[in-house]
Amino acid sequence: MSSMNLFGLFPFTSSTPSLALFAILISGSISQSMAEPFDPAMYQKHARTYSPEESMGMIDLAPGYRLELVAAEPLIEEPATMAWDGDGKLYVAELNTYMQEIDGKNQHDPVCRVVLLEDTDNDGRMDKRSVFVEGLKLPRMIQPLDDRVIIRETDTFDLHAYRDTNGDGVADEKKLVYEGGPRGGNLEHQPSGLEWNVDNWMYVTYTDRRYRWAGDHIESQKIPGGSGQWGVTHDDVGRNFYSTAGGENPAMHFQIPMVYGKLTLSGEQAPGFREVFPLVQIPDVQGGRGRFRKDNLTLNRFTGCAGQHIYRGDRLPSDFYGDYIIPEPVGRLVRRAKVVYENGKTVVKNATPGTEFLRSRDANFRPVHASTGPDGCLYILDMYRGIIQEGNWVRPGSYLRDVVENYGLDKNIGRGRIYRLVHETTERGPSPRLIHAPARELVSHLSHPNGWWRDTAQKLLVVRGDRSISNDLGSVARNAPNPLGRLHALWTLDGLGASDTTLLLDKLEDEDGRVRAAALRILEPQLTSGDESVTRAVFALVDDSDMQVTTQLLLSAAQTGAPG
Repeated sequence: MSSMNLFGLFPFTSSTPSLALFAILISGSISQSMAEPFDPAMYQKHARTYSPEESMGMIDLAPGYRLELVAAEPLIEEPATMAWDGDGKLYVAELNTYMQEIDGKNQHDPVCRVVLLEDTDNDGRMDKRSVFVEGLKLPRMIQPLDDRVIIRETDTFDLHAYRDTNGDGVADEKKLVYEGGPRGGNLEHQPSGLEWNVDNWMYVTYTDRRYRWAGDHIESQKIPGGSGQWGVTHDDVGRNFYSTAGGENPAMHFQIPMVYGKLTLSGEQAPGFREVFPLVQIPDVQGGRGRFRKDNLTLNRFTGCAGQHIYRGDRLPSDFYGDYIIPEPVGRLVRRAKVVYENGKTVVKNATPGTEFLRSRDANFRPVHASTGPDGCLYILDMYRGIIQEGNWVRPGSYLRDVVENYGLDKNIGRGRIYRLVHETTERGPSPRLIHAPARELVSHLSHPNGWWRDTAQKLLVVRGDRSISNDLGSVARNAPNPLGRLHALWTLDGLGASDTTLLLDKLEDEDGRVRAAALRILEPQLTSGDESVTRAVFALVDDSDMQVTTQLLLSAAQTGAPG
């Protein structure tokens, strides 16, 4: 049966690639660089796979930076998201049933895994793999606590905690810690994330709920709205950054913490921010002909953004800190964006205008997740596969199916890579051993220059629930030279249910606006209770010179019903 070629101009059969290529060439919609004498292998060459080393050689990076290979097949297969525990062990979700053939059959079979990767000789490359949990249905959330790991699968709101009790790398204990019931819908449009934020709540995409560890289980709370699709991240003060592939929006709802609702401001993305600049000239875009440049077939705007991340490490140049990293698997690129605060509004801008920070010529390079590692570097997870879209968008007769079949993109499965981004000045940080570290050691890490250490130390202290450390936390909140250490100490006390009103009132006068805003937010329950001394101190901030503080004042007043 005949079908239509990439531009719907000439009929051809999938078994006659030479006719397909001829139709493309005479359509005038291909770049001059590809309009060469016919090569029988040309039509399929983009579908071939490359070794990790070969693929790394096909990546263009900003000057001074390079990638280092951390893991690759057969150590990992079909990786989609990952997370480190407090001892630096890496948990990776493998979607082993995802699009194993073009029709997406048997994707919901419970045969997927979460694997545990370890670097036993500390050379920077993973060398040990353990199947931590198997028999899963497309695992999409991983959140290590202490020696327990929270996992959520596809088609459910349930959350389970898994634990390895004998140290063999395989979970032998499973406990339901949140019962949410079944969840239907296409697997691309189900919640992801479970991001532990500075306020000690875990945030996900899509749903209007957030989650919190409550001693031996997880509780949830309704919030004004849900957002995003695959992945959520947060900055130093707790603002979440979401993205949506279906909505073609790489940065959304980041102006204020999501607990206060969705806020979108005009101009929060710099002009042209959604335009992308890939190298691969294959129009395998879900949006069809309107989503690629007609002169060279490259993707013209974000359409597959996923697994975004605010870099908060300490081993890349200082101007990298706080940048917003956006993997774009359809474009085979990673955007580096500057996050700037202008007149009370947060704005994202391309750090490399007119190009991309990282982009590949390998058609199988599919970055789907980025994160700051314990060593202070940036990690990028590459699903490394030909077809990236789910079967619902590759149905027979669709535009995308023709492209996938004609380029052979459905043939590459079962691989995956993890890369570490370093700079020529980078020296990797030490490996952590935090899960069983003394509480006072964890308190000291609240001021660590690497945000991963600060977040992990706070999480472990809150999960332990040990209030005997409250005085030490109060001392850090008052005296730590690093304002982020003071901020984390306040939120750790709040997570332990040990907040001190006197301390919080004192912190309303902290020299750093981020700390003042955090103290104000934590004081919201006292505002609600009508404590006059708290109300007077809080509303004295109406003339604060930092707009982040006055914005928080408006949000807190609205949240509590106090007069604003």
